[in-house]
Amino acid sequence: MAMGGEGGGVLADWLVDLAEHEGWIAQATSVPGVAQRTGATIYYIELFPGDAARQAGAEPVLALMPTPGEVDVVIASELMEAGRAVQRGLVTPARTTFIASTHRVYSMTEKTAMGDGRVDADRLMRAAASAARRFVAADFGSLADAAGSVIGAALFGALAGTGALPFARERFESAIRRGGVGVSSSLAAFESGFAAALVPVASAVAHVTDSSAVAHVTPGQASPHAAPASRAAGTRVGSRLAPLAARIDQSFPAAAHEVLRAGIVRLADYQDIGYAGEFLDRLAPLLQFEHPRGPADPELLRETARHLALWMSYEDTIRVADLKTRRSRFGRVGGEVRLAPGQLLGIAEFMHPRVEEVADTLPAGLGRWLLGNGPARRFVGRFTRSGRTVRTSTVRGYLLLYGVASLRRWRRATLRFAGEHARIDAWLRAIVACAAHDYPLAVELARCQRLVKGYGDTHLRGWRSFERLLAALPVLRQRPDAARRLAALAQAALADEHGVQLDAALQRLAAADPADPTSGPPSGPTAASAGPLGATTAPG
Repeated sequence: MAMGGEGGGVLADWLVDLAEHEGWIAQATSVPGVAQRTGATIYYIELFPGDAARQAGAEPVLALMPTPGEVDVVIASELMEAGRAVQRGLVTPARTTFIASTHRVYSMTEKTAMGDGRVDADRLMRAAASAARRFVAADFGSLADAAGSVIGAALFGALAGTGALPFARERFESAIRRGGVGVSSSLAAFESGFAAALVPVASAVAHVTDSSAVAHVTPGQASPHAAPASRAAGTRVGSRLAPLAARIDQSFPAAAHEVLRAGIVRLADYQDIGYAGEFLDRLAPLLQFEHPRGPADPELLRETARHLALWMSYEDTIRVADLKTRRSRFGRVGGEVRLAPGQLLGIAEFMHPRVEEVADTLPAGLGRWLLGNGPARRFVGRFTRSGRTVRTSTVRGYLLLYGVASLRRWRRATLRFAGEHARIDAWLRAIVACAAHDYPLAVELARCQRLVKGYGDTHLRGWRSFERLLAALPVLRQRPDAARRLAALAQAALADEHGVQLDAALQRLAAADPADPTSGPPSGPTAASAGPLGATTAPG
């Protein structure tokens, strides 16, 4: 089971070539998946001993697709695909050797979830290990990258290392050589995969936990300024931010230093150093509130700081253009497609700004006029209705987005800036008001910011849900379990994009239904745990 560009078809060809050179009868079929990572291509191979067929005097009848419970070897190029193989019944304890890569390529359902929609990697690993007769797991994607090859070659090596097929290692390598393309890099990946197949699965499980944290570091944490002068809890702070870092050390509790440092680095990268200073100014009023467990645990300050940093770096058209024109992005994309010397890289950006987003980028007065003037709005809408493709790998396309990104110096005057910061200030005032009487409720109110994310329709839906939770605060504050109820309401808001579950939860709250399920503890994660600031959405 493999996705496009991973060498799954080549691996299948190697297997067929290997078997036929060893005198076996082989048949391979494939069922293509669909685009955008909602499914993988399944390559199905059946091998039959040639000697047995000759002794029987007949050709074997080979199947075109796998039958649950009848599969000897399953190879999955990614952890979600491993879970799907288990779910389909292709992996059984009685007979299946199961080879899976532990890295993640997130599915569309994970990426488009309103909250943290990532599937628990540890749970997938446990399910895979318990379902198979023998389970072999490693980050074969990284092994292939290190060898300059594709994951199919590393998985081919792992298959040889398991001994699941009655062929010697040298025969596997000969099949690669007969392929004649990328032989040296494929053999290097094969070697790494072969060695990884001999490592106990417990090591691979530990690697899943470690690598998942690395994969979700919030973009923008690297300082755009001078070489780092100090470092705390993994967050680099440049010399230009040193005065703000010193202010954090002197004025804020140590338990909040990591998230505060990550916040100033992110916001200086987003706007400027003064903007990062405003971030600390806004948090200063929270220093008067002490957690019931004591000052050693500034939970309210830490949670508010994390979500405030994310909100203050909201994704407007200026930010999107900035990220798409950075040198680091071209380097990353070139690495992903394995750009070779002498090759040209073409990047096409598919953009569909709405009239509202155009207005948000204009000066506040002009933006309000555009939104309120019907003819002008319809005129601009004619140019935004169908979207457009911008090729940032061309001079014209790059300069177009670079020009939009250069508007950052005037961002403070835009309509979007005025609107977002008015909302931020209202949210912070509500947090302070709640903290004076109900500290846990204030903490949950800070976490509710995770509903507001992205741009366009995603941002609009999230903001509407957030507003409804703010409107419910007067009722909630009359309840002794207000914090728990607010957390459950937030989970209901994240459950579906249409707000159906939130509607039902708010109706039960208003009716004071004693059977209200929101009185129970919320289920699911309240925030992504990766990096000091967490994640605003699923990677992608």
